[in-house]
Amino acid sequence: MVAIIDYNAGNLKSVEKALAAVGQESVITRDFHEILSADHVILPGVGAFGEAMDQLKKYELHKVIREVVDAKIPFLGICLGLQLLFEGSDESQGVEGLQVLDGQILRIPDKEGLKIPHIGWNSLELQNDGRLFQGMRQNPYVYFVHSYYLKAADESIVKATCDYSTCIHASVEKDNVFACQFHPEKSSDVGLSILKNFTQIEGGR
Repeated sequence: MVAIIDYNAGNLKSVEKALAAVGQESVITRDFHEILSADHVILPGVGAFGEAMDQLKKYELHKVIREVVDAKIPFLGICLGLQLLFEGSDESQGVEGLQVLDGQILRIPDKEGLKIPHIGWNSLELQNDGRLFQGMRQNPYVYFVHSYYLKAADESIVKATCDYSTCIHASVEKDNVFACQFHPEKSSDVGLSILKNFTQIEGGR
């Protein structure tokens, strides 16, 4: 069973549908027991960083996320869910993120000919043997929707990058924590393969 954390940040049903497409049962929940008893946990999300942190704290979900990480349950952050795992964001100055991983969320620099937000399909440059990308050819195409991007403090955790005005750290992995700036649930067969790979990762408990 996969627990999809519900903190009023949208995009939950599309993740649920994509998981069903790869044969995985899931539950959309903010119940601590359901989340901690799940085999895998996903934090999706679209919207603003500061508002999302407020919602996580409102339901005390920031605490259960820490418990999930400490319990070595495989955890996947998607889009805003990736950004929240880090220290803070240019979008919401002074708001602390979950600080599960080290790094900052920065605004994509303006560049002539490129639109912000970054919306659309881009190829990934795979590196450092990411488990989400097992069995994939180099440069798979995935779907992005974002105005802010990750610059991880430790580049060894970066498993995929994307070039859009700057080098975007598009996917990271550290121990049982995984995250994608792009939307695997909207990335056709490549995205479904990523979600399937995630659900086949075994936890450490």
